[in-house]
Amino acid sequence: MSLVFDERRPNTVAPQPTEAVDPDRFDTEALARYLDQRGQNHGRLYVQRFTGARSNPTFLIDSGDHADRAQFVLRQHASPASSGSAGRLEREYRVMAALAATPSVPVPAVQGYCADESVLGGAFYLMDYVPGRTLDDPRLAALPTEQRGGVYRGMVDTLAALHEVDVAEVGLTGFGPVHGHLARQAASWQYQYEQAVGTPDPAMAALGDWLVVNMPAGTAPTITHGDFRLANLMFAADRAELAAVLDWELATLGHPLADLAYACLPYYLPDDMELLPGMLGLNLTAWGIPDESELLARYRSIRGLPPIEGWPVFIAYALFGMAALAQTAQARAFPGEAHSEQGLRVAQQVGELAELGWQMARYHQTAC
Repeated sequence: MSLVFDERRPNTVAPQPTEAVDPDRFDTEALARYLDQRGQNHGRLYVQRFTGARSNPTFLIDSGDHADRAQFVLRQHASPASSGSAGRLEREYRVMAALAATPSVPVPAVQGYCADESVLGGAFYLMDYVPGRTLDDPRLAALPTEQRGGVYRGMVDTLAALHEVDVAEVGLTGFGPVHGHLARQAASWQYQYEQAVGTPDPAMAALGDWLVVNMPAGTAPTITHGDFRLANLMFAADRAELAAVLDWELATLGHPLADLAYACLPYYLPDDMELLPGMLGLNLTAWGIPDESELLARYRSIRGLPPIEGWPVFIAYALFGMAALAQTAQARAFPGEAHSEQGLRVAQQVGELAELGWQMARYHQTAC
């Protein structure tokens, strides 16, 4: 997950942003030799780094301006100090390869995984470059009003299609434990959060303890993305059509409503929330955006599901996860700066997310 504090309020439709790479920090000749050994002789390679990829460095590889020009993406294990990230990278490659034959869940075609760290200094995999744009702003302010509903409906249609994929048929049996996904993940988030802060926020501590013992019973596990939101979806450059689902490093087998709740979080967050701006208080009809009830009904219809029980618990779970991972990302990116201005602002918003999640949990208790 790439939640980090950002001064900018996203309000534009943007292509995938890149920046130049220092030749001394990326060995293009070593990559060219590796590709040549695989029968892919592209000649001289040019490299740019995608600026939005924070968990694992991601690069656009371009063979130059000629008739047989090739463009592809390289995603690399961050560093030996990034605990577990090499394993997550390999899992990300595996799930994308498995989903290649499912057109209803578009993913970039993967070209190969290299575990040999001597090639580029870390494990990596290659995939096709999917041109397009990201739509970070949940209001979709830069799109015409008539296109906004299609974006959200396409998002939930794709998520429902993902959760309908036959796990065994695509070769992902054993991709994750089949029982206790929600409680196990809540406990993991709680541990990560506690390691990232000196003194836990009271609402975070209370919510984490509550979730570990109160998550709904499991259902038949599906492939779950783990970070399903607009920012991880690539849309066509000239229309509101979903071109690819990206950033699969948190994918596992688990409870599908965890994904759905995360995708619905903008309905619960104010539009000035810097960690993840939302749509709370927005006149959705005027903006051409379907409300949450419409998306939930659409998801249920596609999957043939009954009304969802305990929905506030899933929202509380998603809020807790977002808060915990944001705090963890802050601590990892800026170690020792918990009391800096930025660190304090992140902690404040983490506390606000936790309080909202705790309110949802208490509401569920009262309703029951």
